[in-house]
Amino acid sequence: MSGLLRFFDSITIDDVPRVGGKNASLGEMVRELSGKGVPVPNGFATTADAYRLFLGQEKLAERIAEVLAPLRPEDVDDLAVRGEKVRRLILAAEIPPELGREIAGAYRHLSATYGEETTDVAVRSSATAEDLPDASFAGQQETFLNIRGEAELLAACKRCFASLFTNRAISYRAQRGIDHNQVALSIGVQKMVRSDLGASGVIFTLDTETGFPDVVLITASWGLGENVVRGVVNPDEVYVFKPTLAQGFRPILQKRLGSKEMKLIYDARGGSQRTRNVLVPASDRKRFAVSDDEILKLARWSVIIEEHYSARAGHRVPMDIEWARDGRTGELFILQARPETVQSRRDPAALEMFKLAARPTPIVSGRSVGAKIGCGPARVIRSLNDMGEFQEGDVLVTEMTDPDWVPILKKASAIVTERGGRTCHAAIVSRELGIPAVIGADHAQDRVPDGQEVTVSCAEGETGYVYPGRLAFKVEKVSLAGRARPKTKIMMNVGDPDLAFDLSFLPNDGVGLARMELIINNTIHIHPMALVRYPDLEDKEAVREIERLTEGYADKKEYFVDRLAQGIAKLAAAFYPKDVILRLSDFKTNEYARLVGGKAFEPPEENPMLGFRGASRYSHPLYRPGFALECAAIRRVREEMGLTNLKVMVPFCRTPDEGRKVLAVMQEEGLARGENGLEVYVMCEIPSNVVRARDFAAVFDGFSIGSNDLTQLVLGVDRDSSVVAPLFDERDPAVTTLIRQVIAEARRAGRKIGICGQAPSDYPEFAAFLVDCGIDSISLNPDAVLATATRVADYEAARAPKAQEPALAAR
Repeated sequence: MSGLLRFFDSITIDDVPRVGGKNASLGEMVRELSGKGVPVPNGFATTADAYRLFLGQEKLAERIAEVLAPLRPEDVDDLAVRGEKVRRLILAAEIPPELGREIAGAYRHLSATYGEETTDVAVRSSATAEDLPDASFAGQQETFLNIRGEAELLAACKRCFASLFTNRAISYRAQRGIDHNQVALSIGVQKMVRSDLGASGVIFTLDTETGFPDVVLITASWGLGENVVRGVVNPDEVYVFKPTLAQGFRPILQKRLGSKEMKLIYDARGGSQRTRNVLVPASDRKRFAVSDDEILKLARWSVIIEEHYSARAGHRVPMDIEWARDGRTGELFILQARPETVQSRRDPAALEMFKLAARPTPIVSGRSVGAKIGCGPARVIRSLNDMGEFQEGDVLVTEMTDPDWVPILKKASAIVTERGGRTCHAAIVSRELGIPAVIGADHAQDRVPDGQEVTVSCAEGETGYVYPGRLAFKVEKVSLAGRARPKTKIMMNVGDPDLAFDLSFLPNDGVGLARMELIINNTIHIHPMALVRYPDLEDKEAVREIERLTEGYADKKEYFVDRLAQGIAKLAAAFYPKDVILRLSDFKTNEYARLVGGKAFEPPEENPMLGFRGASRYSHPLYRPGFALECAAIRRVREEMGLTNLKVMVPFCRTPDEGRKVLAVMQEEGLARGENGLEVYVMCEIPSNVVRARDFAAVFDGFSIGSNDLTQLVLGVDRDSSVVAPLFDERDPAVTTLIRQVIAEARRAGRKIGICGQAPSDYPEFAAFLVDCGIDSISLNPDAVLATATRVADYEAARAPKAQEPALAAR
């Protein structure tokens, strides 16, 4: 081949100046990764020389420069007029004969390779200055799909050249001071994968919202991948955990079913791109577009790609990857790969945390992008023709965005779309701009009043909310650089898996308390016994709600196990390989009864705080089958996903014999203490746990002091009663005496002991008292971690070498 065109297998990543970032990356993968099992459809690319040859005829370059010289990029109307003039100039020009011959010859060769006379190809644009390290603004140039035949290919190539001068691309370069003449365009011609008959999507080798590096995020939908990239559909989303994937496990941490309403397919009727969108059958919307085996295969390939590019760069390079499955053959392919450009630049030593002062009832909700909060007048924009109505600081509310929307996205204080997933255009641009976005908010254009002040919050986990009014919020900016770490382990109390990746960036020694009941309440909603006894349920309303919640699960019990395992796994993965101590379910009967179908399985109790709760439930016939589901979820996390950093803790265990019964039931369910490194702890929250600490130490691997319940039971104060609330004080000498005593007993028995109650989060002096007692770990609410860790480190440094009496012992 001449200098005008090169096949992918003769291109490397060093050829970016000649063929642009996308095509250089395709060549790199074909050359270097095909031998490692990563399949990439073959093709060829025109070079920057070919583009310059095209612009050299009829003085195109000079004429384009004349049109753009007086451009005012901030003037949307002026930009549109001049952009249209430039594109007309390019489309009216002829492709030079020598370039046309090269392209036609390469296309015939590619067709022959696939055993076809005229194969179908994708024609993609790859600018030689795109994917800059400071921004990407994906999708500035055009892609043309299902192109077949030499004439159609040459016409598509000319449209690609013209797409270097889309309004958005012109504006992008002008605002960054990039000379239009210094940018060239390479055209990539790649064999189409028949994902119109199969599925496709986007992969990131990190979490797109937090930058958490140890996961692969895979999105998937039916049909050609443009719908996912452009945000036309809400795709399936799957997380896979990289460290244990490398060990041979199947660590699918979380699967979220997308609505996938439309799919892009080949259009036999023809047209400029020969594709069209059609409705997806209801049965396909309700099932995942990829199987678990395919998910794991894509994840492995993604890790290979990331490792390759990281090795070349000499540092970790997270990747943004497009994939497709051919519906005829069932084969999976990687279509593109490029470095991720937003979270990879995040400074892990600088945290910015947003928090609302109050939370009224939201107007709409969807998937959150970013972890910020934005306020402003809502502006419902249904068409680009209404772009002029949008003002600086408005909140954009629309169906979806594409690259043509960039000029107004830059003015927005927040973005709300009805369609799209976390890898769509609106999500990518909002991250680059550093503004919050709520994606896939159903009926937002109808429900959010145009012109009303709203607050868009993406600081509450994976769900983002649009609230009425301009709400007060605070922003805490914290630098982690140079912070001293105490000798006492500082762990966290975490109950919401959606916050786990973000919280993992706080300095910590793991999770001292993960509350299983919060996962059940927030993501499962159904009483486990109602799922075990589902065929016999008499509550028709509960049956209808269970049918709705468990749609897609033929086995209702599997719904509980699967959802619980996913929540637990996300917590365990976020802090891997540090310990994550999961407390078994500790609902009280009145709380269990509020779950769907729960009333039929919970006895009425006058004092649920002291009734049928904690350890007493797990071996009791009323709950034993439900506890088996809890055990099955834990087994799945530890054995199938390889997350053996997960430990288990038994709450409200009144006697050592009761503890032995729990361990026996766990062993029957395949969770034998000591096997595969399984440690089982006990909550120390009943005076008997202290009095008989030595006996409990013979049953369990360690203790975690629950200072809330312990204080309640020592002082005889109902912590739910506002009348006696002033008497509740963990610093009372009766409480601190027992805490000091149990720490000493645990140390004598060689058992670990920590605390997961509220006291050290609320009282600085309580943390000092615990350090003096010799506690192993202090588990805190996330908002108290930094301040308490600093205080503990300072206190440890200031302590005299000789042992001191505990500071609160004499109170």
